[in-house]
Amino acid sequence: LLGTGLCHMDAVTTNFSQDAGTSPPTAMSNRTAQLMERNYTDITQGCWDYFVDLMRNVMTSELCEWKVISRPYSELQGCLEYWAERLNYSYPNALAEQYIFQSHHRYFHNCTLEHPVYFDPPEDVLLAMIIAPICLIPFLVTLVIWRSKDGKAQA
Repeated sequence: LLGTGLCHMDAVTTNFSQDAGTSPPTAMSNRTAQLMERNYTDITQGCWDYFVDLMRNVMTSELCEWKVISRPYSELQGCLEYWAERLNYSYPNALAEQYIFQSHHRYFHNCTLEHPVYFDPPEDVLLAMIIAPICLIPFLVTLVIWRSKDGKAQA
């Protein structure tokens, strides 16, 4: 279905270009884009069905374990990306994002992080942590020089 539809459109476009000596009308390219989008939509539904089939083998208690779900999740993402590239369709795209969001909503919405997420400190704390050592350096250099001069005088 995919190959014949696109090949037929290319043949029509080539004949038009050769006969008229101009580029094909925009309606023709819009029809090609619509056909490509419809093909991508049909194929991505197959990607989603395969993902759902793989997820049937995952027990509910394992839904949040990356070791278990990484393969089906990667398969879904890889399939969406592969067919977008194959059909010369942009990736990421709205349809692919919809499937990814749907997978999170359907399977992973109850997953929480076991480890706390660390965030950057507030700017004032961060600034203090950066400036304090910088201000200490001249003081320590002065202290070392002063002590080394004092030591030579005593010797």
